[in-house]
Amino acid sequence: MNFEEVRFPFIGITADVDPVAFSIGSFNVYWYGIIIAAAMILCGFIAVKQCKANNFSEELVYDILLVSLPSAIVGARLYYVLCEWDYYSKDLSLIFDTRAGGLAVYGGILGAFLGTFIMTRIRKIPFSTCVDYCVVYIPLGQAIGRWGNFFNQEAFGTTTTLPWAMTSDKISRYLSANCPGLDPSMPVHPTFLYESLCTLALFFILMAVRSYSTHRYETLSVYMIVYGIVRFFLEGLRTDSLYLGSTGIRTSQLLSMILVIGGLVLILFSHLKDWKRLDLPANAFSRK
Repeated sequence: MNFEEVRFPFIGITADVDPVAFSIGSFNVYWYGIIIAAAMILCGFIAVKQCKANNFSEELVYDILLVSLPSAIVGARLYYVLCEWDYYSKDLSLIFDTRAGGLAVYGGILGAFLGTFIMTRIRKIPFSTCVDYCVVYIPLGQAIGRWGNFFNQEAFGTTTTLPWAMTSDKISRYLSANCPGLDPSMPVHPTFLYESLCTLALFFILMAVRSYSTHRYETLSVYMIVYGIVRFFLEGLRTDSLYLGSTGIRTSQLLSMILVIGGLVLILFSHLKDWKRLDLPANAFSRK
């Protein structure tokens, strides 16, 4: 075990953290992967349990999961690789070394949406109905998944004196090597925690929106707007942002702005054009 002490100095809390949950021979199984897998399983379980109350197809949830999960993983990796192309272009084999890290949330979201969209087009099922039902569970998965960042001691922010600030030797080493303008002896914003709490709250907001929604894409639009705003501000605090080429533009902040604008336009059009919610066709409730 390679425990490292994570400290919350202003409230006197410490925790011994090891990114490796257990090992099988020389093969390490990381908490990050376990937490992501647990988040996916829980979200799928809840989505199935809530199908009947929302007039949705249990079988269709399974089909969407089978398509969206691998699409999300591919999208998350592709997004990260493209943002760090200068590094990966020197050795293309590194693209497939996901155990070394390098998955991006936005890439995963876009990949999942694209995979689901293609599936609904092939099966002639309303994409709006599927996405408005399933998007509710994305922030829940994000809220749980962000705790993988805690075990990896990553996705933290700039230095702060707020009571809940955290630090560790690994964080101090990172600040020393990558953030010359910051004092490495100071604790930092636990931005992973901020996003976890915000997305958990968003999960409950979307549950309510879905229950009362009468128009297509309303639930999706609320997710786009609220998460876009949250991520824009939290990304501004982070010290490990991906940038657009050699510019000083943070890609996640740019995408967040696009997400917010897109959500506002989508919900406006939905009401102006009176796009009422569509029911699923009968064949969506069975694979037979």
